[in-house]
Amino acid sequence: MYEPIRTKSVHSTMAGDPTDFPHRSREEELDIQLASHLAALLAVTDELRAAAPSEDLDVAAERLAGQVARLREGRKPARAAGSATDPRVAALHERAHALAGRALVVAASRADTAAAILAAERMDAHAAAQELTGVG
Repeated sequence: MYEPIRTKSVHSTMAGDPTDFPHRSREEELDIQLASHLAALLAVTDELRAAAPSEDLDVAAERLAGQVARLREGRKPARAAGSATDPRVAALHERAHALAGRALVVAASRADTAAAILAAERMDAHAAAQELTGVG
């Protein structure tokens, strides 16, 4: 009724050597995930810096960029160019708080103290900003 399969499955590791395709360790996967969360947080931080400039956000952006570069073996992250007329500051703080929380979870699971401290500090800063803007 059905035509038989004539080629080996690309998904099967039983047919060939299991080293035929690249594998990443759990540590490498967590590095990638943490770098992604911190890069997303950096993008939101850059948007906030454009909408509501502050020295705290400038310092946080540099620290975030440093952590992303460290996790990506020295490759600098792309930086967002936010619009200075963005009225969504409260929503950006809420989004940044959530991203920092995700980064904190991953940093804790890979025992990255520097990234965990930075993520926790950013969570606190964005939570405080949410209280000031009436969100939270």
